[in-house]
Amino acid sequence: MSRASSTPALRVQGLRKAFQDVHAVNGIDFEVRPGECFGLLGPNGAGKTTTIEICEGLTPADSGVVEVLGLRWETHAAELRQRLGIQLQETQLAEKLTVLETLELFRSFFRQGPSAAEALALVQLEEKRNARVGGLSGGQKQRLALACALVGDPALLFLDEPTTGLDPQARRQLWDLIDQFKRDGRTILLTTHYMDEAQQLCERVAIMDHGRIIAHGTPRELIASIGVEHVVAFATDRPVALAPLEAISGVKAVRTAADRVELQVTELHTCVPALLAEVDRQGLRLTSLTTHSATLEDVFVSLTGRHLRDE
Repeated sequence: MSRASSTPALRVQGLRKAFQDVHAVNGIDFEVRPGECFGLLGPNGAGKTTTIEICEGLTPADSGVVEVLGLRWETHAAELRQRLGIQLQETQLAEKLTVLETLELFRSFFRQGPSAAEALALVQLEEKRNARVGGLSGGQKQRLALACALVGDPALLFLDEPTTGLDPQARRQLWDLIDQFKRDGRTILLTTHYMDEAQQLCERVAIMDHGRIIAHGTPRELIASIGVEHVVAFATDRPVALAPLEAISGVKAVRTAADRVELQVTELHTCVPALLAEVDRQGLRLTSLTTHSATLEDVFVSLTGRHLRDE
């Protein structure tokens, strides 16, 4: 499917799903354009996995519309299964099969697509072709699961928390692979609770919390929307009075965490000296000080008052 197509690769409208009294998905709307990587972001329990499982045809919705590649699961399930690639949050593969045998099995489910050997090359696992699945590292298992999602040459690729539990090197390797699929024009729906991952990979994102979409747009648009350019985090040897910090010119918000205070600021070069002067005026000793440019994590904090890592 080309980027020029006017039909969304995925359209979700008024989607709802409840489990007893828990509204996992509570009336959400979004579209994924052909050829883009779209991210569903949010903490564990936000409703991301339920949403993607409904879109994959694995879980029925209570209400709402889901159109995948212009089709609906109710009438075109067999065709859709041939055109989608799915990597689940946890993929349980037969541990006694070899890597190549596993891919040959998955390839047999599809009418067309790359050979098992070609899929191995796509995810850089050629040297493990005869290794048992049970002997693979976590990162290698994730790459194998990705290869299983690619053997049908999908028009739309679903990736549900693809890097959870991986070490930093394995995460970066998987990012590189996803980035290559983007350059090839493949459409991707990615769920993640890593905001840096979404900022790196996604053209557009929707932030979910408690079953609702609370913000959506490009990463740059969302970061610009909070009117903050930088975040200053610091700690002192004794508690600091917050009211004088809020009065510093250029400070948009002051938040406290377990071991630090965070200032959302517009002008780093004026706020940091003023902060240091205020800490000195209060007779405190600074024990740590870090700064960073505003990120999607800071957007989530601004919208909810919580950090994702606090969930």
